Amino acid sequence: MIVTVTPNPSLDRALDVDRLEVGEVNRAHAAHVHPGGKGINVARALVRHGEASVAVVPVGGADGARLVGLLAEHGVPAVPVAVAGDTRTNITLVESDGATTKVNAPGPRLSDAEVDALLAAVEDELTHGPRVVVAAGSLPAGAGDAFFVRLAGLAGRHNVPVALDTSGAPLARAVRSGGLSLVKPNDDELAELVGRELRTVGDVVGAAREVIAQGTSAVLVSLGAHGAMLVRADGTWWAGGPPLVPLSTVGAGDSTLAGFLAGTGTCADKLRTAVAWGRAAVLLPGTEVPSPAHLDLDAVRVVEEPDPDLPLKEL
Repeated sequence: MIVTVTPNPSLDRALDVDRLEVGEVNRAHAAHVHPGGKGINVARALVRHGEASVAVVPVGGADGARLVGLLAEHGVPAVPVAVAGDTRTNITLVESDGATTKVNAPGPRLSDAEVDALLAAVEDELTHGPRVVVAAGSLPAGAGDAFFVRLAGLAGRHNVPVALDTSGAPLARAVRSGGLSLVKPNDDELAELVGRELRTVGDVVGAAREVIAQGTSAVLVSLGAHGAMLVRADGTWWAGGPPLVPLSTVGAGDSTLAGFLAGTGTCADKLRTAVAWGRAAVLLPGTEVPSPAHLDLDAVRVVEEPDPDLPLKEL
């Protein structure tokens, strides 16, 4: 069982347009509605592959109720924590060439009592002995930058590893506190974390090793169209495949993380699975998650100890 925690969930509404004309009336030729938020996307992907997962989410208002209902339709057990504010709706506009424009709403402000209730719900799930907790996404107002630190502390007391996928100040604070099993930034988020540009494989490895030195076991770095890199104290692996024409890139990184957690075997095997899940996700509309039938593991190439001087754009 994998528990996912999404402090700022959403209804994700995606509209497919031929070409987005800013400042003009645009007509969509298809619309998609999915339960959204990074942790929720991870749970949906895991469940679609037969991996047991439960999603802990704060919910409020009609959209919150619909989100819980959609999770049930996707076969994802939810632990809803009632909050006073309305669950947010995010809008994605996807053009025919794959270009994606996303507008994320801020979400409701949580009270101290609601934050405590959310963490209490997580701790209750921890008593059931999950093999990992995934903490993912942005933090709503009121949660405080230390939310993920508090969550990691709870998990640590139950000896449950934590995989974290967030950015900005919450990521920096959690990394400084240590005790994380895995963090999954993209290259821009990792660059922001270490305060410098990352242009080569060696730049990414060096930045990831700084994170590891602060008490994180592994760093899984999404590189967009250039694949992904896994960095541990004992090695580095890169995986990628032939270029794709995406339908939607939203949620692809979440599928990558889910694939890594579901993967078995060596580090190289797990990274191959992760990248195959992410590549499959970009070929699907909206935030739809891939099924086993969508995967093409043979298309993914894995390189152990890639050339540190190689520019990321050449991967």
